Amino acid sequence: MPGAHPDTVPTPEPDTGSATTDQAHPMDPRDILELVAASSASGATSSVAVHGSRDDGAHADDEGLVHVAHLPARTPDWRDLPPMHDLLASRLSLLGVDRAYAHQVDAIAAIRAGHHTIVGTGTASGKSLAYQVPVLDHLLGDDTATALYLAPTKALARDQLRQFRAFKLPQVRAAVVDGDTPLPERDAIRRRANLVLTNPDLLHHSMLPGHRHWAEVLHRVCYVIVDEAHTARGVFGSHVALVLRRLRRLLERYDADPTFVLASATIGNPGDHARTLTGLDVTAIDRNGSGRGPLDIGLWQPPFDDREEGRRRSLLGEVGDLLASFVAAGTQTLVFTGSRKAAEVIAANARDRIADDLRGGIKSYRAGYLPAERRELEEGLRDGRIRGLAATSALELGIDVAGLDAVVLAGFPGTIASMWQRFGRAGRTGESAIGVLVAGEDPLDQYLVHHPDHLLGRPSEDAIIDPANPYLLAPHLRCAAHEAPLESSEVGRWFGPTALDVAADEVVAGRLRERAGRLHWTGRRGPAGDVNIRSIGSGEVRIIDAVAGSVVGTVDGARARDTVHDGAIYLHQGTTWEILALDLDRGLAAAEKVRTNTMTRARRDTDVAIVEEVEARDLGVVRLSLNRVAVTNTVTGYDVLRIGSSDVLASVPLELPPLHLDTVAVTWTVTEDALGEAGGGLDPRRWPGSLHAAEHAAIGMLPLIALCDRWDIGGLSTARHPDTDLPTVFVYDGHQGGAGLAERSFRRFREHTSATRDVVDDCRCDDGCPSCVQSPKCGNGNDPLDKRGAVMVLDLLLDALAADGDDA
Repeated sequence: MPGAHPDTVPTPEPDTGSATTDQAHPMDPRDILELVAASSASGATSSVAVHGSRDDGAHADDEGLVHVAHLPARTPDWRDLPPMHDLLASRLSLLGVDRAYAHQVDAIAAIRAGHHTIVGTGTASGKSLAYQVPVLDHLLGDDTATALYLAPTKALARDQLRQFRAFKLPQVRAAVVDGDTPLPERDAIRRRANLVLTNPDLLHHSMLPGHRHWAEVLHRVCYVIVDEAHTARGVFGSHVALVLRRLRRLLERYDADPTFVLASATIGNPGDHARTLTGLDVTAIDRNGSGRGPLDIGLWQPPFDDREEGRRRSLLGEVGDLLASFVAAGTQTLVFTGSRKAAEVIAANARDRIADDLRGGIKSYRAGYLPAERRELEEGLRDGRIRGLAATSALELGIDVAGLDAVVLAGFPGTIASMWQRFGRAGRTGESAIGVLVAGEDPLDQYLVHHPDHLLGRPSEDAIIDPANPYLLAPHLRCAAHEAPLESSEVGRWFGPTALDVAADEVVAGRLRERAGRLHWTGRRGPAGDVNIRSIGSGEVRIIDAVAGSVVGTVDGARARDTVHDGAIYLHQGTTWEILALDLDRGLAAAEKVRTNTMTRARRDTDVAIVEEVEARDLGVVRLSLNRVAVTNTVTGYDVLRIGSSDVLASVPLELPPLHLDTVAVTWTVTEDALGEAGGGLDPRRWPGSLHAAEHAAIGMLPLIALCDRWDIGGLSTARHPDTDLPTVFVYDGHQGGAGLAERSFRRFREHTSATRDVVDDCRCDDGCPSCVQSPKCGNGNDPLDKRGAVMVLDLLLDALAADGDDA
């Protein structure tokens, strides 16, 4: 669209209950925070100084440590363990468990009473014990019963297998089934196991389509455990909800009526989330009875390297310095970061800046480690050999880590819930501990470190899922009909009233056939293989090593045009590849390894057409609406840039077919007269850059009010849109059918807009930077952008809301 500024949703480029140690802090944690800040600012050498600390004096008065908060200890609410099988009680005693927290006792009672239950308490609160006791007790008393455990990752399922086996109960035959389990071993598991641990992906792709092979297990299922239920959100969570409905349908056909038990980290809506996820009435146990030692939280802002350019010091370099400082102070520290390469870089930076005798105690952790390697890391953390560990989120779902002295977050992890979950890894045994959040360049990070009350006093976000999304419902209806013909009466009962229209459309399209009141799958092979439960539609594109012929990795088909187009530089697990050719029809991209100091950035044209206005608010000079929209994204070429620079070395044209997205957008328009008068007078020549900058910042701040990140959201701004004939901004869900994110902005527009205005106005850069209005995924190369004009536009929106009475 001429004059429009699109921000589409490509794949982000990869970024270049345990025992504690017996080593106490060498000093009070708040003193460590202050001394680390002082050593980083001055370059002084002290007991906590980094060897070779920089001495540029870069920290200004609001840089480095900008805020410290003290959270007092929480006293545990202990209860007696409930009665149970003698053997289980003795095993718990041997494991050192002779009492339980109040929420564990409440959960055990609810589960034993047959109530579907979610335990939604924080990290280290013993959620596993809350379901282990009733499930194991039942299996010990009924040798015909089975239980099914679902984890979001293979690593977590195998970690839980180790925990179940630690009880040493011969009557409990636990086994993991995942994509790595050989077929002969699966046969043995079906015959012998009474506790089967797997993941939603295998359930969807194998166990449900092949349910007749699992009949002996399924008809005896008494419990279904859904672990880490807070991760089942967005598109993945909506898929999981539909997989669970298919599971419940088959279990009923096998005369099984199990109790569903869910475990979740703290989220804002555990009961509602569990009910939407399972389709059942679920009891929520969410009052945390566990104890916690005092926690000091520091908010850290990397300094500017170049204020004029709006460039701050590297997040990875700053966190590496902090890790080295904490380790040098004798503080065992865990760093969480967003990618495996970032973890490796942080660990390497820390090793380079610390004394030789301490370097061996700093490690990195990534996905893909073998169980033995994970156990070695656990033991190293327990016995103190490992003093510093830089890790990705894979650690949370694959390794049992607790009782650390300090946790450092390299950037806000996306949600308040995730932040508290990660900080909860520190100080679990009652000792004082430290948590530090180091702000990345993202606008949300900048806002939160400078608004500590909004960060530390804010409740956890709600998990949002939408199993009624027709783009998800349709493939799962096909899967259900393939598993067992769907009675017409079953469609609405299992999949909700909207599924009736979706099923009718599937019949018209010929994918389902109705015979004698039953819906049958018409394909020759099962449909499950075509449904990736971690994305919507479009399938996957496999990246193939053009020399070896092996699969390098995969990328979602909807994002392939942006990331693996011809000539794209693609980073995968620390290795750089150049894409030689992309074949969208076959779902293949040929690549070869390269050594280069360049990167590529796709250029796109985006059109947004309003299909239907769902709801609207007339605010005088501003109109706010929630619309169904049709988005068309076309990659027109790409720019070649030198890494670390915004200079374009070359621009290459491409011819690729457009990508169409039917989704939902929050939309706002402003009258031209009002926009011209904004801020005392806004020149029309500044309108495109002002609207564009406001759109970027709004996208960056939407994760403040919804469980998502900016890569789930797209946008478009234009000084005149053909459907409104006015200056218009769209912020839309980047998934087919929508994901509830734009609607969340519409419902909480004042809060969203106020935070967006604050982050732009408070940023100390001169003309806009990645911390306020620049976007890493802008289809126009962040041009034009007008930071001051954006503040004027956002003030205009807030004034219109206030005039309408929405100024709370």
